[in-house]
Amino acid sequence: MKILFTLMTCLMVWGTSFAQKLHTITGKIIDEKAVAVPFAVAQLLNASDTAKVKMVSADIDGGFKIDQVKDGSYVLSISAVGFKTKKTAMFVLNGDLQVPILKLESVTRQLNEVSVAGKKPYVEHQIDKTVLNVENSIVSTGSTALELLEKAPGVQVDKQNERILLNNKSGVMVMIDGKNNFLSNSDLAVYLGNLTSSQIATIEIISNPSSKYDAAGTAGIINIKLKKNKAFGTNGSVSSTYRNAIIANLPKNIYGSDFNFNINNRNKKWNLYSNANASKNNNFSNLFLERTTNSDGLQSAFNQNFQKIYTGSRLAAKLGADYYLSEKTTIGIMVDGSTSTRKLDNFSQTFINEVRAGVASNNSLQLYSDANTPNKNYSANFNVKHDFKKEGASLNFDIDYSGFNYTGLENFDTDFYNENAVVYNQTLIRNDSKTDINILASKVDFTWPISKTTKLETGLKTSYVETDNDFLSSALLNNEWQNVAGQSNHFIYKEHVNAAYANLSKDLGKWQIQAGLRAEHTHATGALITNNTEADQKYLSLFPTVFVNQKISESSNLRYTYGRRIDRPNYQQLNPFNFYMDPYTIQQGNPYLKPQFTNNFEVSYSYKSGFSISLAYSKVKDLILDSKTAQNDSTRIVTVGQGNIGSGQYYSAGLYFPLTVTKWWSFQNNFNLFYNKFDDNNLEGAPFVLSKLSYNFNISSSVTLADNWSIETNFWLNSPKVRGLEKTIIYQYALNAGVQKSFLNKSLKLKLNIDDIFATNYWKGTLDYQNVNLRVQNNYINRRVSFNISYNFGNQNLKSARSRNTANEEMKNRAGG
Repeated sequence: MKILFTLMTCLMVWGTSFAQKLHTITGKIIDEKAVAVPFAVAQLLNASDTAKVKMVSADIDGGFKIDQVKDGSYVLSISAVGFKTKKTAMFVLNGDLQVPILKLESVTRQLNEVSVAGKKPYVEHQIDKTVLNVENSIVSTGSTALELLEKAPGVQVDKQNERILLNNKSGVMVMIDGKNNFLSNSDLAVYLGNLTSSQIATIEIISNPSSKYDAAGTAGIINIKLKKNKAFGTNGSVSSTYRNAIIANLPKNIYGSDFNFNINNRNKKWNLYSNANASKNNNFSNLFLERTTNSDGLQSAFNQNFQKIYTGSRLAAKLGADYYLSEKTTIGIMVDGSTSTRKLDNFSQTFINEVRAGVASNNSLQLYSDANTPNKNYSANFNVKHDFKKEGASLNFDIDYSGFNYTGLENFDTDFYNENAVVYNQTLIRNDSKTDINILASKVDFTWPISKTTKLETGLKTSYVETDNDFLSSALLNNEWQNVAGQSNHFIYKEHVNAAYANLSKDLGKWQIQAGLRAEHTHATGALITNNTEADQKYLSLFPTVFVNQKISESSNLRYTYGRRIDRPNYQQLNPFNFYMDPYTIQQGNPYLKPQFTNNFEVSYSYKSGFSISLAYSKVKDLILDSKTAQNDSTRIVTVGQGNIGSGQYYSAGLYFPLTVTKWWSFQNNFNLFYNKFDDNNLEGAPFVLSKLSYNFNISSSVTLADNWSIETNFWLNSPKVRGLEKTIIYQYALNAGVQKSFLNKSLKLKLNIDDIFATNYWKGTLDYQNVNLRVQNNYINRRVSFNISYNFGNQNLKSARSRNTANEEMKNRAGG
C-alpha cells in the first residue's frame, strides 16, 4: 500500500506540472416563449474556417457547457429538432465566458418531402470502446443476447464449448449494467440465451479497460446495458417477442418467447424504477463425435451421436429508488432477483467397432438422460453519491450482497448391446447436486479534478465469496441406490480480494494521457470435505494501464494503449467433481487451476469517428484451457476438463468503416485478421506448439423508406481457426434480415426478423494430441423467425435512473447472473 500511495503522489505531482490555461463557455437555450429547450446541440466553430472544434448537448434545463477551449476566435451554432439553426456573431475567447441567453425560433412550415430520421449507426466506435446500438436495430429484434454477440465486431461465440471470444481470445468479462456475474461458461450461455434484445439498449465492447475496472477478464469487457427510461413524470415500455426455428425434421416446440415491462417515475426528490421480464427459450442440438483408442492389442473406433433438447423459462424483476437528499447528494437502493428452470433431454447412440488379433466385432450402447436444473439468484445494492462544490469532483460508495442457489437432478439410463443387438447390461445412475454462493462486496470511488486539464480517480474495494458445492453420485444396484465411489464429493471454496487503484488523466491539447495502477491481493482456499484435503493460494498482483490519445487533426486521432489483466478460474472450473456424461465420457473440474495473466498492447487510428484501423498484441501466461482432453486407452474413457498451458500469443488487425450509398442507404463494415500461437514445453508429458492465421468480417446494411418502413440485413463469416488444442476446420457464416414498421408517431413498432437464413451456422472441428484424436460436429439451431411488437408510453424524455457500477464487479462473472 505504501508503494501505491507513493505512486499516486508522484502521478499527482506529474499531472499538476503540465497544467495550462484553457477556458470554459457556458450558456442557456430557450424558445420564443422563454421555455428551456432541452437536449439542443451546441457546436463551437472556428471563426476562420467554420471547422468544428467541440460539440455538446444541452441538459434538461437547456443549459450547456463547453470546457477545455483554447484562446481564439469562435462562433457558436445552436440546433434542435423543430427549431431553426441559430449562429452567434464571431467572438474572441481569452477567458471563461458566460454567453447571453440564446433564443431559438420554431419551424412554422410543414416539410412535405420525405425526411430521413437520424439515428445512431448499429456499430459505433468511440475512443475507448465499440458500442452496438441494439435498441433501434431491426435485425437485432427477437434475438437473444448470445445471438447479438455473435454478430458483434471482433466477438465470436463458440457454441461448441459455450464460451465467448473477443479478438479471438477467451477470458472475456461479461457485465450487466456495469455489474459482473459469476456464471460458469455453460451457465453464462444459458443466462445470455434468455436475455432478449427487447431488454437491451446497447452493448459496449472494451478490449483494454482502465485500472478503474476490476482486473479480471484477460480479453477485455463486454458490458450489456439494459434499457432505462430517460425531465420529470412517468414513462415506460412494454414489448413481446415470439420466435421459432424453421428447420426440417426438428422436434416439436423449438421456440422462444418473452414479455418485457419497464416503468419509471421521477419528481424533484425521488426517482422510482422497475422492470419485469418473463421468457421461455427452447433449443435443440445434434452432436456427432468420432475417436479411436489402441491398447493391449485392442483397437476401438467410437462413433457417437447426441441429440439434446433444451427447454427453459425465466422470471426476473428489478426494483430501485434514488432519493435526492440535496442538490449534491443522492442515496439509492436497488434489489433484483430471478428464478429459472432448465430441462435437458438427451438421447445418444454409441457404436463401437473393435478389432483384436484381426477379428472385428461391433458393440453399441444407447443412453437416455434427463436433467432438471432450477436456480435462483437475488441481490441488493446500497449506494451513496456526493458531488463536491468543485466542478467534476465526486465520491461514490457501494455495498452489495448477492446470493445464488443452484440445484440439479440428472438421470442416466444406459443399455449395452452386443453385436447381435441383444442387451447384455443395463446401468442406471443418478446425480444430485446443490450449489450455494454468497457474495459480499464494498467499494468507494473518488474523483478529483486537479485542474481543468488534469483529473485524478482513485478507489478501494473489498470482496468476499463463499461457494458450497455438494455433489452426490449414486447407482441403482440390486434395487438399491448406492454411492458411486470416487464420484461424490463436497467442495467449499472461499475467496477474499482486496484492491486499490489510481488513475491520472491529463489533457495536453493535442495529447491526452491517462496512466493508472491497480493492486489486488487474493486469498483463496478450496476444501475437499470428503477426503479432508485443502488447496490454498495467496498472491499480490499489480495491473498497470496506460492510454495515450494523439490528436493529429480535428478529424483524426491515434490511440496507444497498454494494460495487464487477470482471469481467475470460475467456481465450477475449480469444482473437482467428476460429471458423468456417458459411460465413456466424464467432465472433471480442477481445484489446482491457476489464474492466467495477460499483457495487452494496442494501437488504433480513427477518422471522423467513423473509419478506424487497429493493431493489437497480447501474451497470456498460464493460459486456461476449457477443453483440455485426456484419454485413457485401457479404459477407453475420455476426460474433458480444464487446465493451464504455458502461454498463448494473439496478434490481430482490425478495419472498420461505414459507407453511405445515399441518405437512405448505409453500410457498417468490420474486418479482422488474427494470428494465434499456443505452446507449452511439457503438456501431458510432451512439447506442444500450434498456430494459425484466421480472419472474420461482419457487414450490416440499413435502408430507410417512406411511411416509417425500414429494412436491415447482416452477414458475418469466421474462417477456420485454432484455440489451444482445438481446431475449427470449417467456415462459419450466416445471413440475417429484418423489416420494421412504426405507427403512432413511432411509439408503436412491429418488427419481423429472420436469423441464419440459409442454415449455415454450425461447428466442426478436431482435437489431435498424443493419443487423443477427436472429430466433432455440432449442429445447433440458429435459423429462426421472430416477430416483435413494442409500445412506449408516457414522457420518453425522462432522465434515466442513475447508471452505476455496484461493488459486485469481478465476482458475478464467475458464479451467477
